Amino acid sequence: MPGSNNAEPTAEATYTISQLAAEFGITARAIRFYEDKKLLQPERNGQNRVYGRRDRGRLQLILRGKRVGFSLSDISEMLDLYNPNDEGREQLKLTLEKSRDRLAVLQQQRRDIDEVIDELHHNCNQISQFLEKQTAT
Repeated sequence: MPGSNNAEPTAEATYTISQLAAEFGITARAIRFYEDKKLLQPERNGQNRVYGRRDRGRLQLILRGKRVGFSLSDISEMLDLYNPNDEGREQLKLTLEKSRDRLAVLQQQRRDIDEVIDELHHNCNQISQFLEKQTAT
C-alpha cells in the first residue's frame, strides 16, 4: 500500500489512486470525484497523481463523514477548519456541532420509523383477523 514498508503511514508515505481505492474499498472514480470537489489535492508526477499522508487522512475523514450522513459541503467545511496551531479545536467544535445535529435528525427518523412499524403491525393484525373471520364463515 504505502510507498514505505511500515505498517503505520509516515510523513514520507505516498500512495497511488489504485492503492487508496483498494485500501478504502472505493473506486478510483470516487477519489477523482472528491478531487473535483477540491476535497483532495494530490501532487502530480507527470500524468500520475501522488497522494500523501494528508490526502489519505482526508479521504478517511470524507468517507467517515459520508457514512454518517454528512453532506460534501459539511465535510468540506469541517476539513477546511483544520489548523494544527490550535490542535484542531475549531474543527473539532464544528464537527461536534454538526454531529449533534445529525444525531438529532437520525433520532427523529428512528421515532418516525418506529411509529410506522407500529402502525403496520396494527394493520397486519387487523387484516389477519378479518381474513380469519372470512375463512371461518
